Amino acid sequence: MGTYLFIFYVLSFAISSPFSLSESDSLSRGSSLSLERKNDVLTSRNGVFSAGFYPVGVNAYCFAIWFNEASQNHNGTVVWMANRDQPVNGKGSKLMLREAGDLILSDAGRTTVWATTTFSLKPVQLHLSDSGNMVLLASDGVVLWQSFDSPTDTILTNQPFTRNTNLVSSRSRGNFSSGFYKLFFDGHDVLRLNFDSKALSSNYWPPEWALPWDVGRVAYNHSTFAWLDPLGYFDSSDKFNFSSEDYGSRLIHRRLRLDHDGNLRLYSRKSLGDRWVVSWQAFHNPCKIHGVCGPNSLCTFDHFDRKCSCLPGHQMKNREDWSYGCEPDFNLSCDENEYRFLKLPRAEFYGYDFHSSPNYTFTDCQNLCLQRCECKGFEHSFSLDEGIFNCYTKTLLTNGYQVPSYSGDTYIKLPKNYHLSDEESKLNCSDRVITHAKIKSHENQTVRFILWFATGIGGLEIISILFVWCLLIKTQQNSTANARSNVLVTTRFKRFSFAELKKATRGFSQEIGRGSEGIVYKAILSDSRVAAVKRLNEASCQGEAEFLAEISTIGRLNHMNLIEMWGYCAEGNHRLLVYEYLEHGSLDENLSRNVLDWKKRFEIAVGTAKGLAYLHEECLEWILHCDVKPQNVLLSSNYQPKVADFGLSKLLKRGELINKPSFSRIRGTRGYMAPEWVTNQSITSKVDVYSYGVVVLEILTGKSPTAIDGAKDMKHGGLVKWVKQSLIDASSSETTLRVEKIMDPSMKGEYDAEKMETLLRAALECVAEDKDARPTMSQVVEALLHDHENYH
Repeated sequence: MGTYLFIFYVLSFAISSPFSLSESDSLSRGSSLSLERKNDVLTSRNGVFSAGFYPVGVNAYCFAIWFNEASQNHNGTVVWMANRDQPVNGKGSKLMLREAGDLILSDAGRTTVWATTTFSLKPVQLHLSDSGNMVLLASDGVVLWQSFDSPTDTILTNQPFTRNTNLVSSRSRGNFSSGFYKLFFDGHDVLRLNFDSKALSSNYWPPEWALPWDVGRVAYNHSTFAWLDPLGYFDSSDKFNFSSEDYGSRLIHRRLRLDHDGNLRLYSRKSLGDRWVVSWQAFHNPCKIHGVCGPNSLCTFDHFDRKCSCLPGHQMKNREDWSYGCEPDFNLSCDENEYRFLKLPRAEFYGYDFHSSPNYTFTDCQNLCLQRCECKGFEHSFSLDEGIFNCYTKTLLTNGYQVPSYSGDTYIKLPKNYHLSDEESKLNCSDRVITHAKIKSHENQTVRFILWFATGIGGLEIISILFVWCLLIKTQQNSTANARSNVLVTTRFKRFSFAELKKATRGFSQEIGRGSEGIVYKAILSDSRVAAVKRLNEASCQGEAEFLAEISTIGRLNHMNLIEMWGYCAEGNHRLLVYEYLEHGSLDENLSRNVLDWKKRFEIAVGTAKGLAYLHEECLEWILHCDVKPQNVLLSSNYQPKVADFGLSKLLKRGELINKPSFSRIRGTRGYMAPEWVTNQSITSKVDVYSYGVVVLEILTGKSPTAIDGAKDMKHGGLVKWVKQSLIDASSSETTLRVEKIMDPSMKGEYDAEKMETLLRAALECVAEDKDARPTMSQVVEALLHDHENYH
């Protein structure tokens, strides 16, 4: 209902004549608003909104829209800014509506800092409406541009929020530049809040560990639309909605704002001059918002005020800004005998686990952290649902908060000789200090060694020292050489700099593919090899330690049906992967061009199955692909298939692929996803088997499951259902008839019916609803290889 009201609102506004409006709320073509003319302000007809130059610092201004106040002595409440990250000078700056029909903001009359990039041969006018929307209209009523389509940190009533818009918080209460928090629709059409400080990034609402339907959301809703109605009701296409505390009042001002602290709040007031009141907020405990206190800190909330504290042994990086967090005032070596663990009771640190271990004892968890030099501490918590203790070892201590209801504790590493101050002792609230049990004392040996040297013969002492010194240098050189050799053997590929890859891709100019995790570009490396460079999205990027751990795993994979990785880049917040470039592109492209005969299709199905079987059962790590589809099957010059985009989805140690592996979000592509993703079942390698079956059906039929809505014969089911329905009337003993029912028409009957029947039979077994009824990928390979070898 809300959607229809909004459409009616837009249509009624669009058909009204823009040229009957008063000069105070409009700007005509060829006119400008000058910063030096204090009265150059647009004011809506109802007097609620104004648009003009807003002071954001010393001699710094942004062009903005704001709620007016009853007193002109107070600055209004800003709801939109054109140039929030590039303020203009107080002299000579203008907003101009040019004759060409575009709106530009110039700094001191010289540099253009913002523009609408519009064009119109008809007369145009800029108008500030009563809703707070600034609209650039042509004389025929066509909307060329409007501020509602590019919000900053605020949504007003009747303002649409879609997949093409997002809110970005301000940096702080007095700093209007872009901050660390973002509200957006993600790739699964779910409304989310994200923290992104460039160094660290994570989704925190809904919780990243929760599936959408567990929190009342619905994924893959193609309307992807949200809005706030005048009565105080917010509705979103992913089924998230809420009503304000003062719901039902019409004569009221409302604004939904993503505040600088990462909380999404609805503000209300009755009239100009009244105080804004929070009538709804996403978080009542602000400590649950990621990044509020920065790394190496702890957030506490007493129902009235939030407090940030540095962890023991740490101090603030920036005394003016908690978002920078804290840094250690000590150095930890990799010698496990030099540190201890300090308990922080009821403290939880979300994210950056290099290991998540269910049913671990405290001692096992402690030892696991001791074995890793980069481990900063660990959490040991009790799961009420499963009745076991879980262990989470941390490479970073981020998003920390302390709450009495949490059934776990965190233990952080500190040097043995570090002494707590009184303030740190209060923060710790515990005298329990755990010292590593394997510490040995070498004091007596050291004393005897010194006495022996002191009483020894000077000449022999010098010779001994020189001998030991030379030996140490040689040992260190050998150790370094061996370490480098081991790294090369382990990874088999090069670490590129970001500058190298930017040059190789010509500034990331030639895009050859894209997916939910990033965009792929064609590149020419310095050694003249043609490569494919995948630049991962910043929102999905991991910390460097976690990223390199997974890269190391991928480096140990080697199979003729897996795409070969040549290198990577982990520099700052940049994460890039460098792959071999395959001439014939993806299976999806080749199917759409109808260039594959039945022999190639059979070979591709066999090769793809071999690659997946290797990932599932033959390599040192269990790897679930989680997104098997034709776009991720690439073809070499001789049409040999190679599976791509594996390894960064889910890595599990052999033997852990049971019960409930933890997935933070749904993975895969609509049409290829197994039923387990939406029926809350445990996720196993059978999700890849199902996706492979759909790919084989697409190879056979030439029909894409993602284009189902456009096919009349499949719109009420799916590709799997369509194939099964098509085979119902065909006799199971008539192989030719069965295959003809579903075979790609472009083949024109030129194929081996028996071999295509083999593929069809394997595909149908793979797409069984019951995951336990599906074969493993090695069983699929075995079934296909029987005919494959007969063919050869």
